[in-house]
Amino acid sequence: MQKPALGKKGEDFACNLLKKSGYKIIARNFRSRFGEIDIIAQDKDTLVFVEVKTRWSKRFGRPEEAVTPQKLYKIKKTGEYFSLKHPHLSEKLRIDVVAIEIENDMVTSARIIKCI
Repeated sequence: MQKPALGKKGEDFACNLLKKSGYKIIARNFRSRFGEIDIIAQDKDTLVFVEVKTRWSKRFGRPEEAVTPQKLYKIKKTGEYFSLKHPHLSEKLRIDVVAIEIENDMVTSARIIKCI
């Protein structure tokens, strides 16, 4: 599967997983000069910035292992910028990772990891 198609499939699956877990999707693929956030959602009284990592092979490790401290820093800065533009949403902020593993075009594992 091509990388953009895999990413889109992973993000679509992540949105459904988040909704089933009680999150409300606010935005997708938010971009600023600081970086990009895959999904922005509301979880009760917290604004959550979600990084989606999808893997079709364990050759490069588990999906969540690809979220580096540098990536978290970019998400944090981008999320702070978003929250400044939308102060009415929430003062509480958090970063989550949705880690998805796919084999034979089927999701075999999906989990929400609350980071910070």
